[in-house]
Amino acid sequence: QAQLVESGGGLAQPGGSLRLSCAASGVSLDFYAIGWFRQAPGKEREGVSCISGMDLRTYYTDNVKGRFTTSRDNAKNTVYLQMNNLKPEDTAVYSCAAGQYCGEQNEYEFWGQGTQVTVSS
Repeated sequence: QAQLVESGGGLAQPGGSLRLSCAASGVSLDFYAIGWFRQAPGKEREGVSCISGMDLRTYYTDNVKGRFTTSRDNAKNTVYLQMNNLKPEDTAVYSCAAGQYCGEQNEYEFWGQGTQVTVSS
């Protein structure tokens, strides 16, 4: 059974960094696009970034461009989200999801459970 597990969340100070991991089991991520999403309390889930499976194109929502970077290590069957210069408004539960391409949320096939990121001084 395909499963995604996120890790690396926690508490960071404003301006700090965290690196999230999305590790897969039961499936090879080689050809999947992996999206990162976040949901803050009282808000709808939003897309943060995506990395395609074949050509490794990356996409970012405007408010994380230049601060967040997504990458993948197919040998480890893992995708990463490096988050730098964190801001309090980045506080949310972050989830990864796998799909055939970087598309709308409902087009992803399976999801992880999420990891909490809190940015506070």
